[in-house]
Order: sequence, then C-alpha cells, then structure tokens
Amino acid sequence: MPVFYLLHIDSFGNNINCKMIKKDWYMKIYEQTELDFKDVLVKPKRSFINSRSEVEITREYKFKWCPRKIIGTGIISANMATVGTFEVAKHMMQNKMFCCLHKHYATDDLIKFITENDCRDYVFLSMGLRDEDYAKIEKILTEYPDKCRNICIDVPNAYIPRVKELVIKMREKFPDILLMVGNAVTAELVEDLILSGADIVKCGIGSGSACITRRITGVGRPQLSTIFECADTAHGIGGMICSDGGVVYIGDICKAFGAGADFVMMGGFYAGCPEAAGDIIEKRFITDQIDEQTGERIVETKRFKVFYGMSSEYAQNKHYHGMPKYRASEGRVVQVPLKDSIDKMNQDILGGLRSYMTYIGARRLKDVSKCTTFY
Repeated sequence: MPVFYLLHIDSFGNNINCKMIKKDWYMKIYEQTELDFKDVLVKPKRSFINSRSEVEITREYKFKWCPRKIIGTGIISANMATVGTFEVAKHMMQNKMFCCLHKHYATDDLIKFITENDCRDYVFLSMGLRDEDYAKIEKILTEYPDKCRNICIDVPNAYIPRVKELVIKMREKFPDILLMVGNAVTAELVEDLILSGADIVKCGIGSGSACITRRITGVGRPQLSTIFECADTAHGIGGMICSDGGVVYIGDICKAFGAGADFVMMGGFYAGCPEAAGDIIEKRFITDQIDEQTGERIVETKRFKVFYGMSSEYAQNKHYHGMPKYRASEGRVVQVPLKDSIDKMNQDILGGLRSYMTYIGARRLKDVSKCTTFY
C-alpha cells in the first residue's frame, strides 16, 4: 500500500506539521485563506498628496524579453468578441489604455486597421492554438514589422503543454514582440511561462461575468489571492501579470493594482457601452408606480446589450460552426444594461484610480502596490 504524507499548510505556505498516512488514494487540501475582491477593503493612510490631480496614473513599462518601453495606464479591454473590437480600441488608445483584439478578425481586416491607426503600443493581436491563428499572426508580424508587435496567446487553460510550446516558438521566431499569454492562477505556471518567453501572464480562471468554468468543472481560484501569488512570482523573475476577470466595480480595479497586478483586463465591465459590439434588446417592465391619468401601472422600457463568453455554445456556433462533441459550454450569454459611453466609463475609471492613489499616498501608479494595505 502506498505511503503518503498529509501536509498542513499555514497562510504563508509553510508546512506546520506532517503526518504519515497509508491510503490507496490521496487528496490534498490547502487550508490557507483565499480572498476575492469582495472580501477586502483598503486602509487609508496619511498622505502628502493634496489633490487627485497630483498623482501620475501612467507608468513606464519595461519588459523581460521585449526591448520596447511603453508608457500607459494598465487597463485593457478583453479580447472578447463584443469588446475586443476596432471601435473599442480607438477609444482605449486615446487614454493610453490597451485593447486586446479578439482573434476572429480576418487577416485583411487586421492589416487595414493597424496600417490606418497607430496601434504599436496599445493594441494586442490575439491568437489561439490553431494553425490558422499562427499563420495569420506570422503574416502580420513578418510583412508589417513596424505596425503592431503586441501578441496575446489566449487559451482558457494555459496548463496544457501546447501553450508553453507556442510561447517558446513565438519568442524564438519573433524575439522583439511583446508577448502576453494566459490563463493561469498559480505561481508555478507563471514562472514557467515567463522563463519560456512570455513578458506578461494573464491570470484568472472562472472569475469573468460570462464564464461558468467554476460551475462546469469546479476549477478556479479567488482573484485577489491569484494576483498576490502570481504577481510576487512574476516580479521576482522580471515578468509581469495581467489580472483577468472579476471586476464588478471600479474599486475592484484599484484593488487589483494594489495586490500587485501590472495590467487589469475587463470584458463585461465594458460590454454595455454603446461603442461595444452586440445586439441591443429592449425590455418592458411593469413598475409599482401608478399613472395618475389612467390609474394603471407605469411601464418602463430598458435597453440591454448581448454579451457572451468566448467558451459558450453561442460563441462556438457563431465563430467555429458549432460546439465540438468532446467539450461542454463553459460560458454564458448575458444581457448587460446599456451604460454610458466608453469615454465616460474610462473617465470614471481613471478618476477612481486617482482618488484611490490619493487615499493611500501613492504618487505614481507603479507605487500603488507598495502603498496598499488590505483589511
């Protein structure tokens, strides 16, 4: 009969005792506390900053492998079909924010966009593991070397061997690209992907508003703890992370930066903006208010936008001609209330970030994690 050791791990990851057991099966349970954005608040601190206007919300990004430097605010619109669009990208670039284009654009459409717009710093081209994805990105990087060299390898499960193999291949073939890859939630994989050639690792599994991976598979990790561990590991070896998913409020963006994220990616947060793609649906609701003239209840009309997860059956039918029989849908279709314009949303995001930095005494975006203490 096999011999196993039952480990008890404290909140710092240390083994506090070890008990030998004999069993024909083994299950490992980590007893450390895991936190999400909703589980914490940030402690205000005495500050020498008198106004929100005094803080610097951009930083100079220096990467482990990519030789370029980029000055920007690390907010990224996700490479989902309704928010990773050309229209959204134009608005994000105006504020030195980033857009990760979805991977379903045709090659000619991508070439037209990057040649007509200054996309070099703030736009990522996305690819999956399919041969046609690689061929598309290879053509653009080879034939238009001075237009857009930010690449995102987007795979829901970055733990499969082919992801690391593609990272190595892309770094060897195009050594100067800025390469982001995801998704991961553990330090071990973050370290492996960065040492294999990634500049940024996208971190988060199951935390997105249109994602049901946790319901279907039981796999995932609370987003704040994911950032804590993955950022610490990435920064120790010269890499960076992008927090992907879980943002419900602007304060969650601040918490992500405070926990150590270099970039924060959002999909559903932008999905209701008029500039985002997606069908608009009108719904009529009967309210409790009474019309004084008719004596009947007032009917209110509300408008929604359709937003869907890229692993949903809806997305598979729309972009891949159907759901393969070997997989289940890990995304859902969501009707998001129509919101303000994306420019107004970005103004609110940056305003909230400035206020956050004033509360904690951080003059520069780069200093936010050093100045943040969580309750």
